[in-house]
Amino acid sequence: MSEPKKEKACLFCNRDEHQTPLINLHYQGGKLWICPQHMPVLIHDPAQLIGRLKGAENLRPADHHD
Repeated sequence: MSEPKKEKACLFCNRDEHQTPLINLHYQGGKLWICPQHMPVLIHDPAQLIGRLKGAENLRPADHHD
């Protein structure tokens, strides 16, 4: 699975606030962090977060209306 999380670290790559900017998320009563590089994963392919984010298997990718 994934390494132990630092207090403020990207839920995907585990980089902390000293290595990359972080965006705060509130989910299931908790606070999470994700870096701008991995925000598209959350939006377009949340299945990649299975094992890193509880309930990720229930998240749907964004619908595209291009």
